[in-house]
Amino acid sequence: FASIPQLLVLLLLLERPAAALDFKYHHTEELEAYLKGVHATYPAITHLHSIGRSVEGRDLWVLVLGRFPTHHKIGIPEFKYVANMHGDETVGRELLLHLIDFLVTNYSHDPVITELLNNTRIHIMPTMNPDGFESVKTPDCYYSNGRYNKNGEDLNRNFPDAFEHNNASIQPETRAVMNWIKNETFVLSANLHGGSLVASYTFDNGNSVTGSLQGYSKSPDDDVFIYLAKTYSHNHATMHKGFGCDNIPIFPEGITNGYSWYQLEGGMQDYNYIWGQCFEITLEVSCCKYPPADQLEQFWRDNKVALIEYIKQVHIGGYGE
Repeated sequence: FASIPQLLVLLLLLERPAAALDFKYHHTEELEAYLKGVHATYPAITHLHSIGRSVEGRDLWVLVLGRFPTHHKIGIPEFKYVANMHGDETVGRELLLHLIDFLVTNYSHDPVITELLNNTRIHIMPTMNPDGFESVKTPDCYYSNGRYNKNGEDLNRNFPDAFEHNNASIQPETRAVMNWIKNETFVLSANLHGGSLVASYTFDNGNSVTGSLQGYSKSPDDDVFIYLAKTYSHNHATMHKGFGCDNIPIFPEGITNGYSWYQLEGGMQDYNYIWGQCFEITLEVSCCKYPPADQLEQFWRDNKVALIEYIKQVHIGGYGE
C-alpha cells in the first residue's frame, strides 16, 4: 500500500486537469475541450455555459468560478474578464485560460485564492470573437482582418453609445454580451486587448459636460477609475513604467483616460458603466497583437499578479445585492 505522503501527492495530482495547460495558442476545439475538462474536474467550483453564438455559430463560452458558481448569492459580488473581442489580439485569450488554471489548481491549497473564490463569483470569457481569431492565417504584430467578426464589424465600436446615435447594427456577439450584462449584476470588469501596454478607463467618448473639449472625458467616478487602472498597472511587471510600444514614456504610471488617448464610439467599457452599472477598464497587455507562442509564458508572468489583484478590488467599498 502507498504511504500517507504518497497518497496525498496522488490526491493532489488527481485534482488537477488530466493535461497541463501548455503555453501555446488554443484554437476553438482545444479551448472548448480545456474548459469542459476544467468543469468536469472541478464541478463544485465551476459552471460552464455559452452566452450565445458567433456569426459562424461558435459558442461564446464563459466559465464561472466560485463557491456558488451557478447562481448569484447576496453578499458575493460578480466580476468578469473578457478577452479577444478583437480576434487578432490574442494574448488576453491565453492569459485568461492560464488564470483559470491558476485559480482552480490553487483553490483549497492557497489561502488567498481560496478566500477569493469563496467570496467572489468570477466570470471568465476567453474569447468574444472566436470567428475573428480563427480567420487569422498569418499572425502579425499589427492590424489584420481578424480584428473584426465574420460580418466585418469591429465589436468594440458596436455597442450603443451614451453620447452619440451611432446606429450600429448590433452583432450576435455584441448582443450576447449585452444580454449577459443585463442578466447578471456585475460590479467590476476588465476587457483584454493588444497593441499597446496601458490600462485605459472610461469615458472613451464624451461631450462638453464630460470635458471632452479639453481632451479628457471625465466620468462621475473618475477617481475610482484612476485607482482601478493604477491597481492593474502597478501590479504588472512593466506597465506602470508608462512606456509606449515605441519605448517613449507617454502613459504616466501606465494608465490613460480613453478619450485622452483617442475617441471611440460604441465601446464596451462605456456601455458597461452607463447601462450595466459596472466599472470596466480596458487592458492593453501586449505591443504585438499576435506574438509568437514562445512569448506567452512571459506574458503570463508579467500579468499574473495584476490579474489577481484587480479581481480583489471588487471587494472595496460597498456593493449591492
